[in-house]
Amino acid sequence: MARERELKLSAPPGYRIPSLDDLDLKLTPATERRLTTTYYDTPDLRLARWGFTMRYRAGEGWTVKLPSSGSGGVVVRDEIEFPGSPSKPPAGALALLRGLLRRDEPVLVARLRTLRRISSIVDSGEHRLAEVDDDEVSVIDGRRLAARFRQLEVELAADAPDDLLSRLSTLFQAAGAAPDPVSKAARALGPRAVAPPEAHPKAVRPGDPAGAAVAAAIAASTARLLLHDPGVRLGDDPEAVHQARVATRRLRADLRTFRDFVDPDWAAALVEELRWAAGDLGDVRDSEVLTELLEGLARRLPSGDRAAGLRLARRLGQVRDDARRRLIATLDSPRYLELIEALLAASHEPPLTEASAAPAEEALPPQVKAGWRRIRRAVRDLPDDPPDEHLHRVRILAKRLRYAAEAVGTVLNGYGKLAKDAAALQDVLGRHQDAVVAQGWLREQRPKLTPTQAFVAGELWGLAGGQAAQSRLEWPAAWKALRKSAGGL
Repeated sequence: MARERELKLSAPPGYRIPSLDDLDLKLTPATERRLTTTYYDTPDLRLARWGFTMRYRAGEGWTVKLPSSGSGGVVVRDEIEFPGSPSKPPAGALALLRGLLRRDEPVLVARLRTLRRISSIVDSGEHRLAEVDDDEVSVIDGRRLAARFRQLEVELAADAPDDLLSRLSTLFQAAGAAPDPVSKAARALGPRAVAPPEAHPKAVRPGDPAGAAVAAAIAASTARLLLHDPGVRLGDDPEAVHQARVATRRLRADLRTFRDFVDPDWAAALVEELRWAAGDLGDVRDSEVLTELLEGLARRLPSGDRAAGLRLARRLGQVRDDARRRLIATLDSPRYLELIEALLAASHEPPLTEASAAPAEEALPPQVKAGWRRIRRAVRDLPDDPPDEHLHRVRILAKRLRYAAEAVGTVLNGYGKLAKDAAALQDVLGRHQDAVVAQGWLREQRPKLTPTQAFVAGELWGLAGGQAAQSRLEWPAAWKALRKSAGGL
């Protein structure tokens, strides 16, 4: 997988790339290439609408590009290359995008012919910083020329500074170019390619029915899950697993928050399926978090014990690998694809009760109040020195209150501080729980360790205990802040 950092600009007829003298850079003479590129998607352009592209280019093979970040024409995105014949998308690319494609097979949706003029941007020492591709693109429909446009792409070299793109953008735009972050495929395919994806939360006003807030909340988390599904399958970015897990957790929390507005049998069945999917996501994520924590603690050990501590922490690699194999099997299963279909349907028309017809400004605040009452009661009933499991329960309730406040806060003002303080309490108690879990894992390893390894495990156990103790000192202040922001709830 490679990461692109590039600037995309549209250029009017007669546009000339400006001099780079003011940046103390220069542009090398251009060479020309002629490219033929075919793009594949579902008939409803599902991939394009989510921000993905799948293409075949002669001499380069197959490439899948993930959604981009950036603004003002600056694009940062990951791309994955696959070998394969030009006749059909390779199995690896289809497997990566299975959550988006589900049971549909992609078809050829666009054919582009490009005259590319390639230059390099170099510094005074002739070190290459970027490639400039000046593309004249022809969109081919059968044997007919359907459209033509010109696009400039400036892609940074791996060691080039990020801010070079913004400086080049200012210079190129001053000469008449305009930001154009849309992919060539989307430009060729037209408005349908930039239409909203299958799940997208619609804005809900205070006077709208509460049911509209339910649909918007489901759509937001469904979109989060689908956007990170390919990253989970790739396995290179722990954040993708984290975000997918958050999506399943938030969906369950929102169905709990909005329980008065949705059909209870339907919600119970959907929650059960989400719990099933979240289980495998959680196994991978928990192993990643535990590895990261133990490696961090190991680096705090005396120098003579540090290497042994890191080796001990990395024993979790096998646990993580086993969990990933189970997770990928889950994501490839018909059950998971059926869950996605159910979530997509619910993001548009969830099964609602009569209570959902009430105005959101009247119906939603009591749902947050109910979450506040639950956590307030749980904290009130804690003993002076609460057991670890009791603090873990408070953390769960803080997370649910946060999700409820965030869901209602998309419709009504006044819940931002409550959500922020609930998140702060969740974080401090999360650090406590992570330390407790680390201690438990180290204790389980004791029968398998040599005396030297056991000594190092004991050191790590003590450091984890210190983190847990620190969290116990910190959480009352976080609770006080939350109680203050809850105000008159």
